[in-house]
Amino acid sequence: MAAVLFTGFPGFIGMRLLPRLMELQPEASFRCLVQPRFLEAARAGLAEIEKTHPATGGRAGIVTGDITVPGLGLAEADARALKADLTSAHHLAAVYDLAVARDLGMKVNVEGTRNVVRFLAECGRLERLHYVSTCYVSGTSTGVFRETDLDVGQSFKNHYEETKYLAEVEVVRSGLPATVYRPSIVVGDSRTGETGKFDGPYFTLSAMERLPSPGVFFRIGSGRNPANVVPVDFVTEALARLSTSPASRGLTYHLADPAPLSVFEVGQLFARELGKRFVYLPVPKAVAKALFAPAPVQRLFGMPVQTLDYFDHPCRYDTALATRDLAAARIACPPLPSYVARLVEFYRAHRDGVRRSAMV
Repeated sequence: MAAVLFTGFPGFIGMRLLPRLMELQPEASFRCLVQPRFLEAARAGLAEIEKTHPATGGRAGIVTGDITVPGLGLAEADARALKADLTSAHHLAAVYDLAVARDLGMKVNVEGTRNVVRFLAECGRLERLHYVSTCYVSGTSTGVFRETDLDVGQSFKNHYEETKYLAEVEVVRSGLPATVYRPSIVVGDSRTGETGKFDGPYFTLSAMERLPSPGVFFRIGSGRNPANVVPVDFVTEALARLSTSPASRGLTYHLADPAPLSVFEVGQLFARELGKRFVYLPVPKAVAKALFAPAPVQRLFGMPVQTLDYFDHPCRYDTALATRDLAAARIACPPLPSYVARLVEFYRAHRDGVRRSAMV
């Protein structure tokens, strides 16, 4: 039986992706690499999956370890068994936080990925590594960033972008057979609105909700630059289908909206769904960042100042390969207007109970 290593469980995407992979790969068994502090949550996650997907029962297990430790911190017996049996791996584990300190980002995102690829290099049956990166390895580059691009001389707006870029470089340098997936800003499920975190565009929702209407709302920069948003169900299905396709080997995919709305248009959608009306006051990005720099202001809005860079950045993500290969499975990214009402409805119902985190 094929054996698959899975990191990043029971995370936001991992909880949704694992059962879908098991459906598409009925012959495979899965081993979730979990840090000791997350064991209880991981066991509960597997129990939930088995309850809602009975056919997956007994096909996924847990191995205790840590990607930040050489050899993945595995017990000798677990390491030996994995090296003998592994045929593929899905590496999702990372710090997804725009405000991450560089030391932590380097330890988890870069050194963690380096440890994963070094371990996999010792797995004689390995056929493929599936690595989840981010569109924002593009950093400060402008214009069109292609799926075939990586190092285009860009710098980075924050340590999250930098360390995810360096992690992707580790995958490329490893020489392992790999497929790389770069999601853009991941929001809730397009069918239910469900999400595990309120970040990214949800910061705009939160700010709008706190302000009086009619009222004034800041428009950072021109407002015409794209805000690339994708729902988690699209990302999950794209990851599952592309990773089970032999044709995806060696490719990089942008899991992004091929026709994104502008930042201003997204804000207008949110205001409409909240039943609010605003006059939009243009503010230069540098001024907005200075206003948001004080920690009390960031706490008030629940938004790290690093988020503001994404309100006015002229970069578009080419999706030619992803669009082509997903079309064969009749999968396409739904446009935000078709599901924004469900996102806002879920936000209103759960804003006090869902944790605030950072962009994927």
